[in-house]
Amino acid sequence: MSLKASLHKRVFEFSFNARTSRGAMKEKTSWFIKVWDDANSDCVGIGECGPLPGLNPEHGPEFESQLESIIATINQKSVSFSTSLNLHELNHFIKSLIGEECTNQNSSLVFALETALLDCMHGGNKLIFENQFVTGKPLPINGLIWMGGLDFMLQQIEIKIRDGFTCLKLKVGSHDFEKECDVLQYIRRKYFRDKITIRLDANGAFKKEEALYKLKELARFDIHSIEQPIKPGLEEMQELCRQSPIPIALDEELIGIHDRSAKEQLLARINPHYIILKPTLHGGFHSCTEWIQVAEQLGIGWWITSALESNIGLNAIAQFTAQYPVLIPQGLGTGMIYTNNIDSPLIVEKDNLLYKGSFWGQIED
Repeated sequence: MSLKASLHKRVFEFSFNARTSRGAMKEKTSWFIKVWDDANSDCVGIGECGPLPGLNPEHGPEFESQLESIIATINQKSVSFSTSLNLHELNHFIKSLIGEECTNQNSSLVFALETALLDCMHGGNKLIFENQFVTGKPLPINGLIWMGGLDFMLQQIEIKIRDGFTCLKLKVGSHDFEKECDVLQYIRRKYFRDKITIRLDANGAFKKEEALYKLKELARFDIHSIEQPIKPGLEEMQELCRQSPIPIALDEELIGIHDRSAKEQLLARINPHYIILKPTLHGGFHSCTEWIQVAEQLGIGWWITSALESNIGLNAIAQFTAQYPVLIPQGLGTGMIYTNNIDSPLIVEKDNLLYKGSFWGQIED
């Protein structure tokens, strides 16, 4: 097949005041890449490129024009594309298409191209990986508690537990520490019979000199794990992982690490308890596959999380996740956060993400 591509921009509006560690967000922009065989334009693959401000290094004012230039380059090359590539071969094809440096510097673009090409390889029906998820097998997910006022967070906790979630993920580090402890104590006292698993995410908010003290204080609430307690790149992380009474998971620490040997060195040196993988941030599917292989060789746990993608990106990540034996809740429950999300068969029932039906909405500029 001779490959052609097009670019489509869409702005998604949050259904609530979405506050993150990088500030409040009212909307989120994604660019969708469509690919097809020049001889068969009816079979179109679609992938989502949605870099996060402040996290994806490629995000910036020139990003859209860079994407347009890359799409133009793909169309000018008019390359042939095999429909039977594995992820490793697909990674090499993408490097040949846009260059190795561009591949390393544009994680969200790689994720979009992988998704679109895999979709095209499987007939253009949003089937990215063939596994039991698309035939109805559920994926367990955690319930994300968004940042906000304490009353807002408590309200979310009530709703999530009422809806059947048994694993909650809460952000810490943005409020007064004692008040955050009060929230955790509230969960443990009110829902002590419900066996609620609590995950925390600090997004690097703890100062390195106070991190161990805070981790010891938080440990009394029976915490499953905490993501990125201090900023990435600090040498103190290794010692913190060794001493922490709460298992530590790396997230932002993994951004920008492309070479497999560098991944091995990082995980062997820090030796975290878990790593959290986001294809949009961590190099796409092939890169995440490498992270999983390295982690498992070192006895390090992992799970996969979406990163504010629309249903197009969420679908691809969920199907990728289902390639593995999933034993613990994943972070895949963000599909209902937009008022104008793309219609899809993805639904959340209790603490599971399911693929029910086949209808997909259209993507237009």
